[in-house]
Amino acid sequence: MKEAALGGAGRVELCENLEVGGVTPSESLLREVLSCNSIPVNVLVRPRGGDFVFSSEEEREMIEDIRMCKRLGVNGVVIGALKSDGSVDTEMIRRLIKVARPMSVTFHRAFDRCSDPFTALEEIIELGCDRILTSGQQESSYDGRNLLAELVEKAGGRIVVMPGGGVRTYNINELAAVTKASEFHSTAHGTDGKTSHNVVAELVG
Repeated sequence: MKEAALGGAGRVELCENLEVGGVTPSESLLREVLSCNSIPVNVLVRPRGGDFVFSSEEEREMIEDIRMCKRLGVNGVVIGALKSDGSVDTEMIRRLIKVARPMSVTFHRAFDRCSDPFTALEEIIELGCDRILTSGQQESSYDGRNLLAELVEKAGGRIVVMPGGGVRTYNINELAAVTKASEFHSTAHGTDGKTSHNVVAELVG
């Protein structure tokens, strides 16, 4: 987190267990990060790896995690939920947003599993999310750059479409030129596999 701040990142997204795509971090980790971080922190709220079709019990767990984030004063939460047919679970998301506000709300890469990205875009806008984190429904944002460009255009400033996944120093300029996106999400790892302030600075620059 310090490396991200030192490199000039606008904010950080905190999660654990990246090997399964990320889950909600523990309260102890969140407290530690907040105590030493100088930039806004958004927290992934996801109870497990795997798909994004969540049970009522998992919804209750997410609600408690959102309440924890609000209590600790984080900047925002990163959420998402789908129905089994690949559509956005709008009712569940609406309930999560109600608990989350006034924190910022990002719809996470569950979007990349949506059966119809343009219908999902409109539903997420209607729900009132602040941004969508997506790789354009491909393995990497670079591979999904054409869909990302369409999403940014159709969003028309109503929501931030934020490319994430495979955003690197060697492709961010082309991604920015093609997609016209205003925000990007990257792990910004150096050669040691950890976030590097030098890589962050190059991405920001």
